[in-house]
Amino acid sequence: MVLLREGICPGLTEDFIKTLLSEDIRTVEDFVSHNPEELAQKCSLSYKALVAVRRVLLAQYTAFPVSGADLYEELLSSTAILSTGSPSLDKLLDSGLYTGEITELTGSPGSGKTQVCFSVAVNIAHQLKQTVFYIDTKGGVCANRMLQMLQTRTSNVEEQMEALQKIKVFKAFDVFSLLECLQHLRFNGLQKASVGGGSVKALMVDSVSAVLSCMLGGKQNEGMSLLMQVAGELKMIAKDFNIAVVSCNLSEEFDLCSWAEERTSVSGKRKLESS
Repeated sequence: MVLLREGICPGLTEDFIKTLLSEDIRTVEDFVSHNPEELAQKCSLSYKALVAVRRVLLAQYTAFPVSGADLYEELLSSTAILSTGSPSLDKLLDSGLYTGEITELTGSPGSGKTQVCFSVAVNIAHQLKQTVFYIDTKGGVCANRMLQMLQTRTSNVEEQMEALQKIKVFKAFDVFSLLECLQHLRFNGLQKASVGGGSVKALMVDSVSAVLSCMLGGKQNEGMSLLMQVAGELKMIAKDFNIAVVSCNLSEEFDLCSWAEERTSVSGKRKLESS
């Protein structure tokens, strides 16, 4: 919602705005939704000036209509499906990880979520030759384990090292560090990686519950608020940069699906339970 203020449009002077405010017209939406002829009579303003300002504001602040068919074609052209490297897991995920979406792994401690993350990261880095950002909140990232997985795929040492270099690891051991890391990636890291010739196709977060479980439950509203912020950052990253986001136990204490459906339908979220 854009407030009416001097300078956003030629002809929208301070006196013009004060006159509109007297009729409780405060935003661009309020202004363009009024009939200009009635408004001119009510506010004693020039009809010609009102129409001119209205046309400029409509051009600047309203979207041009797009057909559903065009939106679907854009979705098909921009969405990529990344194989996890496991045929059975790809089948569960309807062919693999979708860019622009969040895929969640849920399960009890020791059920293998981190190993799945390792396997997915290794496959994207080696087989697809794409960069993976991996946020570790538990200190559980093991380069030796990833190397072992790579060694089952190729015996070429150069290929192994090249794939490992494409897996960029970030450490965040509390929720505030996690939010700071996500915001840094959204404003700087992902853009710089793209400019530098790299292609970031996946972001792994292992795990959200590790930094938030102690702050949730009971009347701890701050924990829920922070969880919503983390969820919002992940959805914006998935949508704005068109990458696949994989998170462990993001909605363990919170139904993100309901939250997401209320706010956006652009990028989806899928949930996979491990056992």
